[in-house]
Amino acid sequence: MSEGEQKAPEGSEYPAFPETGPGPGRFEAWRRQPLPADVYTPWGWKEVVLFCLVAFALLFLLTNVMALGAMYWLHLGQAGVMKFAETSATFLSIRIAIWYVMVIAYLFATLALTRHVPFWRTIGWRDFPEGNTPRAPKYGAGVIAGMALAVLVGLGSKAFPTKGTLPIEQLFHSRQGVLWLMGVGILLAPAVEETIFRGYLYPVLARSLGVGGGVLVTGFLFGMMHAEQLWGGWGQIGLMVVVGIVLTYARARAGTVLASWLLHLGYNTFLFAGLFVSTSGLHHLPPAP
Repeated sequence: MSEGEQKAPEGSEYPAFPETGPGPGRFEAWRRQPLPADVYTPWGWKEVVLFCLVAFALLFLLTNVMALGAMYWLHLGQAGVMKFAETSATFLSIRIAIWYVMVIAYLFATLALTRHVPFWRTIGWRDFPEGNTPRAPKYGAGVIAGMALAVLVGLGSKAFPTKGTLPIEQLFHSRQGVLWLMGVGILLAPAVEETIFRGYLYPVLARSLGVGGGVLVTGFLFGMMHAEQLWGGWGQIGLMVVVGIVLTYARARAGTVLASWLLHLGYNTFLFAGLFVSTSGLHHLPPAP
């Protein structure tokens, strides 16, 4: 075995595979610490980089195809389509939902079909380990913890007032559009984002930077993914980074993506439930600018 190659622990379901570490330096001690078996997955940085390139290419292609469709069906010019794509919650929700399906299909094809491994378990979706606490209460506790996290982030956000309207706030003007956002935000986003960040990306980062480094960097990248929606609200972007770190810590501590998904599900559900109640069932949304 070469010097840069890591070996999965004895009894691990994953094979050994080549992995490039950060080299000598202050991260070397982190990298050499014993790692939990759940971060030994049959993909490395080469696959992660390729996935990112494919994901961005799919998003670019999908956005342009849908924009052309909007130009044809809605009889909009280029400027009109750009504004429509930025402010239409329905357009954004459909685009994100299709993109989510495409990237998960890509991961499934590269793992289950080409490597012949069980997809969901390999990518981190396992039940909680057996212990003194029954599993069922852990599910409820995870969702409640996610709701509590949403409350704390909401309170923290008040300490960072924004000067103008955030991009995401431009989407909450149409009841139909908000219903689309709710569907995607509760049913799809937690599962897909946890699969990508905590299931696919985190194990590679943890093997290179150690568990602590993997938690911090994964959380940072998760927060940055939401920066476009919160652009101009730097405090809100920072809070999303904190949310990402908390979600990744939960996944690392429990050894399963299920833990971070429950938190994420509770977080998003609480936010949309609050919007639903505060607008009397989405009947009193702010007018479009």
